Amino acid sequence: MGPKQLSTLIQNQQNREMLSSTAPAPIVGLTGGIGSGKSTVSQKLAELGACVIDSDIIAREVVAKGSKGLAMVVERFGELVLANDGSLDRAKLASTVFSDPAALGNLNGILHPLIEAETKEQVIECISCGKIPVIIVIPLLFETNAAKRYGLSKVIVVDLPEDQAVQRVVASRDMSEEEVRSRIAAQASRQERLAGADYVIDNSVDPETLQQQVIDLWKELKTIY
Repeated sequence: MGPKQLSTLIQNQQNREMLSSTAPAPIVGLTGGIGSGKSTVSQKLAELGACVIDSDIIAREVVAKGSKGLAMVVERFGELVLANDGSLDRAKLASTVFSDPAALGNLNGILHPLIEAETKEQVIECISCGKIPVIIVIPLLFETNAAKRYGLSKVIVVDLPEDQAVQRVVASRDMSEEEVRSRIAAQASRQERLAGADYVIDNSVDPETLQQQVIDLWKELKTIY
């Protein structure tokens, strides 16, 4: 092992120790309810220079065709959750688990450890490159105790009135209003998210106002980290 490899190994170990310590780390969580616009805000933060890690993307990757995660899901829920090409049919899986708390718990028990491990590796990579603060997009941040698991020092909540969120989702996805409201009911309430927020981005506004909110937030975060 050469000096450069040894230095990288030591740095990665230090970063892992930082993630597992109780000291505040330069890691910020970003969350919001379905249809709130988390992806829009995280994309704007990435354009401003943030190292953004989207746990939704990781959640899809850990159950990609041929993955260990997909095999575990099929073992638990059967091949009925597969599409014709052998990939995961997410709509079928969702219809199976969201009406069954026990099944949803089983699914979370499979996916969350895989998602967490990959997310932490990506956090380490961002920090090793000096890209801080790291922004982790976590849809179920409050529901899964993510602040403690990832050592989050701040939480950003993207907020939107429920009716407006429902309208946006129905217009952009193949979901009925009833299905959207059912998803909302299964998540932390709007009030719970706002109570746990360090920063709130109001996404009920026009695009220019939203952009300015994100710019102001990024400036604030850079003064902290």
